[in-house]
Amino acid sequence: MRLTIIGSGYVGLVTGACFAKLGHTVTCVDIDPEKVQKINKGVSPIYEEGLDSLLLTYQDRISATTDYNKAMEQSDITFLCVGTPSLKNGGIDLRYIKESTQQIASTLKNKKNRHLVVVKSTVLPGTTQQIILPLLEQFSGKKVGADIGLAMNPEFLKEGVAIKDFLEPDRIVIGSYDEKSRTTLRELYKTFSCPLVETSLSAAEMIKYASNAFLATKISFINEIGNLCKKLDIDTYDVATGMGFDKRIGRPFLDSGIGWGGSCFPKDIDALLAWAKELKEPARIIESTRQVNADQPLRLVELLKKHVPKLKGKTIGVLGLAFKPNTDDIRDSRAIPIVKELLKHGALVKAYDPQAMENFKKLYPSLTYCSTADEVLTADAVLITTKWNEFSTLKYQGKIVIDGRRLEQAKNAKIYEGVCW
Repeated sequence: MRLTIIGSGYVGLVTGACFAKLGHTVTCVDIDPEKVQKINKGVSPIYEEGLDSLLLTYQDRISATTDYNKAMEQSDITFLCVGTPSLKNGGIDLRYIKESTQQIASTLKNKKNRHLVVVKSTVLPGTTQQIILPLLEQFSGKKVGADIGLAMNPEFLKEGVAIKDFLEPDRIVIGSYDEKSRTTLRELYKTFSCPLVETSLSAAEMIKYASNAFLATKISFINEIGNLCKKLDIDTYDVATGMGFDKRIGRPFLDSGIGWGGSCFPKDIDALLAWAKELKEPARIIESTRQVNADQPLRLVELLKKHVPKLKGKTIGVLGLAFKPNTDDIRDSRAIPIVKELLKHGALVKAYDPQAMENFKKLYPSLTYCSTADEVLTADAVLITTKWNEFSTLKYQGKIVIDGRRLEQAKNAKIYEGVCW
C-alpha cells in the first residue's frame, strides 16, 4: 500500500520506517524542512536505536516532504501522528491535530478515490468522533464513512525499543468508524501474528490512556513499596521478583527507583486528571500515582545529604540526563528535578549522558557537561539517574554513589546508597 505519515517525530518516523521495511511505500510530511532533508538522505532527525539503519536501508520506499498534496496524491491511507502537548491545566493541546486535519481534508477535496484517515496521535476519548470527523467533512466537502474512511489506531511504542515494539507488538488496536475502514486496516496488518482488538473509536482512544495510566501506577506503587523497604532494610527487588511470578501481577514495570518520565506517561496522566475534573469524576488513584512520582526523585538528594550534609560549593556528578536509556529524550526526565534541587542547594553540577546532553543544555546551559562518564567520577559524589549500559563499566571504588536506577556495579563504591534498596 501507499501510505502518508503526518508528523515525523518518534511515533510518525518509527511508524513510517517500519511500514517501509514491511514493503509499503511511505511519504512522511513535516513542517520542518531540516527534518525532511535528513529523512530524504536516510538520516534520522531523532535518536532511536536502529532507526538510522532502517531509513538508509529502505530509502527507495520512504521519503519526506512539507507538501500534503504531493504526499497524499497517490496514497491509500494517511496516518495522523502529530504531537498533542499539554496545556497549562493538564489537558491536551489539539492545535496541531486540528491544523493537520484541515490540511488533510483540503487535500482530499479533489481526490476521487476513497481515502482512509487513521489517527495515531494520543487523543482523549471522543476526540476522533467529535473533532476530527467534523473537520474532515467541513474542509473536504465529503462524507466520512462514504467518501472518507476514519479509524483510531493507538501506538504503544517504548522509546529505545520502538522498532521492536512496532514489529513485534503485544496487540494491535483498531477503532473504526465503519466496516470498510476496519477491513482496510485489517488488511494492512494482516502479516502480524499478535491479537487484533477491534472496537469503537472512543474505546481505542481510552485503551491507550488506560494502558499508560496503569503502567505509571504500577511504577509508583512499587516505588512506595520500595520506600518502605528502604526503611526496613529489605531489598525491594527481591520483593518485586516474588510478586512478579504471580501471573495476575507480572514482573515488568516493577523496578523501583526514581520514577517515570518521558513524552507519554506524564502528559497522559495530566490529561486524564484534567478530563476527570471536567467530568466531575474523582480520579484518586491516578492523582496519587502522579504525586508519588513527583516526590520520588527528590529522595535521591535527601540520601545524598546524609553523606554530604552541606551541598553548597560541592561538585555533584550526575550520570544520565535522558528519561531512560537508548534515547535522547529529556521530556520529564527525573534528572530535571534532581538538578534543580542540587542547584537550589548551591551545588556545582557536572553531568554526562551519551545522547541527551545537547537537549539538556537547552534547559541548563550553565552546568559542566563532561565528554566522558569517567570525568563525572571526579566529583565529590555521584548520582545515577539513567541506566545506560556504559555506566556499568565505570570504576566506582572510593566514590560516594547514590543510585536511582539499581546499577549493580556501582555497589563497589566506598559509600553506596540505593534509593529504594
